Amino acid sequence: MTRKQKRLAGIGSIAVVLALAVGLVLVALRDEIVFFYSPTDIIVEAKTGTGQRFRLGGLVKPGSIVKDGTTVRFVVTDTDHDLPVTYVGILPDLFREGQGVVAEGRLGADNQFAADTVLAKHDETYMPKEVADTLKDKGVWKGEQ
Repeated sequence: MTRKQKRLAGIGSIAVVLALAVGLVLVALRDEIVFFYSPTDIIVEAKTGTGQRFRLGGLVKPGSIVKDGTTVRFVVTDTDHDLPVTYVGILPDLFREGQGVVAEGRLGADNQFAADTVLAKHDETYMPKEVADTLKDKGVWKGEQ
């Protein structure tokens, strides 16, 4: 075997080992990967099936929150389509109607999303108080006074 062939065989074996390692990592993480979808992705495009774990994102539809003890039912909308959500637990402080929300869970056979985690999102104009105070002190604050 010539020197060029040995080098090519070495590079080829490294590529095979690297591909095998990436494949093993992907198989190991298959159940841990959680995708993010909107109600339109679920209802119209059927990007996920019943029982598959995913994150649902959108806005809490005004007038849709119904609390019954620790069980909360609400509707997540992307203004085109709505998806009902059921959650058992304590909601985040920022959770309210018209607010952005990300719920993680599974879609039931009845097209009801059963969330086990709910995260409330703030809007893009949010600025932490500490950062806003620092910017005000430096004289570069351009937000509301």
